[in-house]
Amino acid sequence: MLRYIKKYKFQILSFVTFSAIFLSISFHLLTPKKKLPIFNPSDVNPELVDSTIQHVSKYHTIADFSFTNQNGELVTQKNYEEKIYVADFFFTTCPTICPIMQDNMVEIQNTFKSIPDVMLLSHTVMPDIDSVPILKKYALEKGVIDSKWNLVTGDKKDIFYIARKSYLAVKTETEGELYDMVHTENLILIDKQRRVRGFYDGTNKEEIKRLIDDIRFLLE
Repeated sequence: MLRYIKKYKFQILSFVTFSAIFLSISFHLLTPKKKLPIFNPSDVNPELVDSTIQHVSKYHTIADFSFTNQNGELVTQKNYEEKIYVADFFFTTCPTICPIMQDNMVEIQNTFKSIPDVMLLSHTVMPDIDSVPILKKYALEKGVIDSKWNLVTGDKKDIFYIARKSYLAVKTETEGELYDMVHTENLILIDKQRRVRGFYDGTNKEEIKRLIDDIRFLLE
């Protein structure tokens, strides 16, 4: 047996090497590659989408915007150009899901603190209450890093439209009552091309882990 192995050692070595390479390539080809969907209005619960765009099935992107952040500075789409970011809707006096959502946003902020390509954007749904000083106080309490995370206020109509026409994430309290917003627990993942790539329950730790994994995937 030993003589046989010695006699054919090069053939055996070649066979073993070929088999290892073949198995490695086969595993790589058969392992499903991760993909993230691109969401359009027609893919989302119509309750969260403005009726004028519910039929749109492709090419949906976040519209241009202009709001004021916790420092009284103007924030536009230019601040988020070529960025991956997480958006949400909240109000500072919300006693139920908002504190949990914002704590989880803090976790996302801190996870990607050293990565400038990842940012966060929180819109108040009660701009009549959430003034710049109130947003600043809230930001300080939460440990918001100004360069990573904007808490914004503005005209209620503009917030309403971007919530329902761009982020596809906010309900109306009374059907037909204009600009009456009810935020959801959704955190929305936006890619560098301003496309919606995912919705996540901002109160659920497993969903936050999934969101962090998906941000890492987009970074790759």
